[in-house]
Amino acid sequence: MWFIYLLSWLSLVIQISFVTLAIAAGLYYLAELIEEYTVATSRIIKYMILFSTGVLAGLYLFEGFPVLMVGVGLFTNLVYFGLLQTFPYILLSSPNFILSCVWWLVNHYMAFQYFAEEYYPFSEVLAYFTICLWVIPFSFFVSLSAGGECASVHDAGKRGKRSGILLVFSFLKEAVLPSRQKMY
Repeated sequence: MWFIYLLSWLSLVIQISFVTLAIAAGLYYLAELIEEYTVATSRIIKYMILFSTGVLAGLYLFEGFPVLMVGVGLFTNLVYFGLLQTFPYILLSSPNFILSCVWWLVNHYMAFQYFAEEYYPFSEVLAYFTICLWVIPFSFFVSLSAGGECASVHDAGKRGKRSGILLVFSFLKEAVLPSRQKMY
């Protein structure tokens, strides 16, 4: 009995390792795509903000979500539109970025309060958090390295050094899957 128990824990550790590597590889690929196609990424993020706004309006109209919670979500989306004005250049000390972080936290607090008082199945709560709270900030987070990369590409006329999240992913990729050095 103890042997199968030990094997189950070993299996769990292996599964978590593979899932972590898959997520890291996916984030690395997304960061590469965003860096390469910043105009298309900006357009996609704009459509995601519009979709989230439509979902919030639908939750108010059809599900009776509180006006204040929906209003905070809509205002947060408006702040995200402000971040898109300078995309892919996002300055972390800009008032717009700081405002988006503050409203993101306020939005989370209100959502936690609401879902603590009203019962919804886990899948519906997860859908709300994913579509209305996480997808857009996650897109901006993954694209943080694109601003510095675009500046170095335009200034030097060629691909510059990596920065931000791509630098971290490159380091992790090299640590997990080291490339062979050519000997001359």
